[in-house]
Amino acid sequence: MSAPTNRIDTHFAQLRATGKRAFVAYVAAGDPTLSATIDIVLGLERAGVDIVELGVPFSDPLADGVVNQMAADRALKAGATTPKVLEMIRELRTKSQIPLVLFTYLNPVYTYGYERFHIDAAAAGVDGVLVLDLPPDEVAQNAELKPTPELRHIQLIAPTSPPERIASIAKSAEGFVYYVSRLGVTGAQVEVASGISEQVAVIKKSTDVPVCVGFGVSNPDQAAQVASMADGVVVGSAIVKLIEKNGSAADLAQQVEAFVRPLVAAVKAL
Repeated sequence: MSAPTNRIDTHFAQLRATGKRAFVAYVAAGDPTLSATIDIVLGLERAGVDIVELGVPFSDPLADGVVNQMAADRALKAGATTPKVLEMIRELRTKSQIPLVLFTYLNPVYTYGYERFHIDAAAAGVDGVLVLDLPPDEVAQNAELKPTPELRHIQLIAPTSPPERIASIAKSAEGFVYYVSRLGVTGAQVEVASGISEQVAVIKKSTDVPVCVGFGVSNPDQAAQVASMADGVVVGSAIVKLIEKNGSAADLAQQVEAFVRPLVAAVKAL
């Protein structure tokens, strides 16, 4: 039986039909507050963002650079918890139907209860889950690690992944493949990583699922350059840095919208 259609699938189908690339934005849920996150997501949607990744605050985010680490820390200190993030998403769903992906580590999921997390996330209105430190091999061998067909389980592929592993991950991909364009942790970079076009081509040999590229994109030129080589681009740290600098501003959501709009426009102009 095929998995139920969800917002990620529907949105990528619409983009494909019009020949457009996706713009995926990452923010830390609860930074600076959970109520502010709702306004920020609505601002991102107004700016033309296609999919929003919401980071679940965690005390030890090993794959994140200092900008996103500090965002998680601010969210935790402001009282964000996994149950409260899901509650926030339920409220957000009364105002928006933008596709949402939870960007998380395995520890918060298991602390919540693995199966219950997935069931509650789907019920709250989440469309996909990206568990950074859950090896895809484990999912393939353990059916209990994929308990909800409503959710798309987004997989990461790294520049160092050998061809046979890329093929294995890509063949079971759902929603979209997140290609990590460089080694190391998240964070804005001066230049776009090399080899993106070649790696995306390798991934696409094994899947029809869209491929989005992230890690290091921080301005319109970079966004357009990366998106021209893939089905979409992911921007996170640059947005999170803006939130860090202006977290107490009354017009924070409007500032985020204004910052992201030209990045989206550069991608959509392709």
